[in-house]
Order: sequence, then C-alpha cells, then structure tokens
Amino acid sequence: MEPDAPPITPDGMAALRARYDHLLGTERPEIVEIVSWAAGNGDRSENGDYIYGRKRMREIDRELAHLARRMKTLRVVDPAGQPNRSRVFFGASVTIADVEEDQRNITLVGDDEQDAGTGHIGWSAPLARALRGAGIGDVRKVRLPGGEKEWEIVEITYPAL
Repeated sequence: MEPDAPPITPDGMAALRARYDHLLGTERPEIVEIVSWAAGNGDRSENGDYIYGRKRMREIDRELAHLARRMKTLRVVDPAGQPNRSRVFFGASVTIADVEEDQRNITLVGDDEQDAGTGHIGWSAPLARALRGAGIGDVRKVRLPGGEKEWEIVEITYPAL
C-alpha cells in the first residue's frame, strides 16, 4: 500500500469487507447449490435455473475480484486522528454556503464510499478537490457542469477520537 494510494475511511473499508464477506459466504454458496441442482435436472441448454445461476455466479466472481483488488490498494485513513482540525482534509465534515446563503453539509470520504444523497462526497470529486486545505471563511470556486459556483466554508468538524 503506497502513501499516495486512494484513501478510505475505516467505516468505508468495513462496508467493502462486509460486502465481500456476504458475497463469498452467503450469495455464492446459494448460487452454487442452485446450479448444482439445476445441472442434475438434465438438459442444460434450456434450463433457466442453470443458465441464470451460471450468469449470476460469473457476476459474483467478478465483483469479488474487484472488491479484493480495491481493498488491497486502498489506504485506510482515520479522520479522527487528524491533527490540524482548522483546515479541510480527508474525512472532514464541512458546512458550506453559496452566495444565496444556502447551506450544505458534506463529508469528504473515499471515492468507493461516496453517496451524494447522504452528503458523502468522493475525495477526487471537483467540490472535494476545491475544498482541500481550506479554512473557515475561505471562499472556493468550483467548476460545475452548470457553470462556476463559489462556496464559503462556514464550519469544519472531524469525528471525535
């Protein structure tokens, strides 16, 4: 794992691990059982359970391989250990306001755990890149598909130790 490897929070890594374990320990064995049963029923060319089961098994194996590669290359960074809490770094929860004073709360997380609906913005997203290193009161411009927008940093918080 390199120091410039993509970051992920401990919770994000735990979610990837849980997904991997679920696929490997629950879903794949169920599909293997279905495929084995369907194979024993005779003609496989028109056996929907067999065909679908094999297809689903390939999908699961691809996802398992992808998750294994990602977990191997990601670097777990615990935002609670951030010594400089006056600036925006990985794992910060930031309250930003635009010129209309519309406030938005976001948390900078790893790209594998981003979810804009819950305010979790990926570390390499344009907004996250613009906010990196900013302090309270700083104004940052973000180039969005709809045009450029300015955001002011109102508050920065990190998880407690």
